[in-house]
Amino acid sequence: MAEEAKEEETAPVEKKSSNMLMIIIIIVLFLIIIIGGIVAFLLMGDDEEMPSNNRQMQEKSAPKKNASRGSSTQFDNSRQLNEIGILYPLDNFTVNLKSDAGRRYLKVTMSLELEGEELSLELDAKSPVLRDRIIRILTSKTLEEISSKKGKQKVSQQIMDTLNDMISDGDIRGIYFTEFVIQ
Repeated sequence: MAEEAKEEETAPVEKKSSNMLMIIIIIVLFLIIIIGGIVAFLLMGDDEEMPSNNRQMQEKSAPKKNASRGSSTQFDNSRQLNEIGILYPLDNFTVNLKSDAGRRYLKVTMSLELEGEELSLELDAKSPVLRDRIIRILTSKTLEEISSKKGKQKVSQQIMDTLNDMISDGDIRGIYFTEFVIQ
């Protein structure tokens, strides 16, 4: 009889501890799922929109020449085909990408959209310098930086800003990649 009384006392204690253990396990699993979802959202989230304070800081630090152009240097997907200016084709660029592990290279062909015809004469005269600057920009990029649509837009904008700082007879309004091969 004494043994039955001991069994009755330990049974509720074991049930309570196993229920408590089960609740703790469920809470921990729930927290892991929530944290994993947050991390996945942050890593996979589209960071196209820059926070307003970062955008304001970039506008303040931009050179005065770029500030006078306004939004004409911004990459604009809404521009219609009939509004595209004069296109100035560039030769192929084949460059090594910045890489730690393996050898990756990028083959790019692009055309520049010009504001006026007089700019093409200046670009012809400065062609070696333009090619050098473009090659330096492309070789400074990693595969991860240029493999996404946003990455290509950033490279395009960086090339456009660099080239616009070098020229004086007008502005480059856009850059169009006609070939973009990564291997």
